[in-house]
Amino acid sequence: MQLKENFNVPPYLTHVDNHLMPGSYHTEYFKDDVANAANYDSGLFVTSGGMPGSLTDGGGKAIAAWVKETYPDFKPKKILDIGCGLGHNTLPIAEMYPDAEVIAIDAGTPMLRYGAARAKALGIKNVKFIQADAATMNEFKDADFDWVQTTMFLHETGGKSIHKIFKEIGGVAKPGGLNLHIEQPQCTPQMIMYEQFMRDWDAYYNAEPYWGHMHDLQPEDLMAESGVSKENFMLVGVKAINDLDKKKADGKVTEDYGRSPIWNVFGGWKPPAPKRE
Repeated sequence: MQLKENFNVPPYLTHVDNHLMPGSYHTEYFKDDVANAANYDSGLFVTSGGMPGSLTDGGGKAIAAWVKETYPDFKPKKILDIGCGLGHNTLPIAEMYPDAEVIAIDAGTPMLRYGAARAKALGIKNVKFIQADAATMNEFKDADFDWVQTTMFLHETGGKSIHKIFKEIGGVAKPGGLNLHIEQPQCTPQMIMYEQFMRDWDAYYNAEPYWGHMHDLQPEDLMAESGVSKENFMLVGVKAINDLDKKKADGKVTEDYGRSPIWNVFGGWKPPAPKRE
């Protein structure tokens, strides 16, 4: 784990208590604090009804499995997970690609501490947690990563930072590299008005003010800012892989706490792009 003294948390994060959590992801109350990360970990399981699994890692498991199945010849040597939080969606990717070096970055010190402890507890040794601002990734070389990933991060990014982040992604991604982003669906004319209203209602009353702006952005345009052409743009859906869905040895099915969530995944390959199976 690599933390930075006097790190400046981006203002769009300090101005909001995301998910109504006092102090959001970054606040420390005492030395070596992980309180807000632990709060988020347990709270996320409760508020999602356990839908992403016992470790709330269903999104990471889903995208790792999808990439492995869709591009079986893809052997990333270096993977970057931006806005990793407490690592719940980073670690399944690291497990799926144990020979890869996985770099997980976040602005929140408690999150990084908690993520590093989680990786150690799960025996995952190929992840390094680094404190960094995704809008200025000076820590990394140009064309450094085979795969750049974000998971439910972009809708909590405010102001012009989201555009700076995609420009940075374009710089650190290798030619032929993969660039994927798990997010909630955009608001489109095809989405019924009630659904659009509910998403904006959730954004407002759950202290996620940047989500409303994210609804209206065009993923193709964001990807173009990272150097991915519209010809290489992809939009797919992945369903959370939930370990609570598995049958017990006695044949009984564990409670799944309702339907498993399905997310939109948009992204693409910087040319040249490999063929899909």
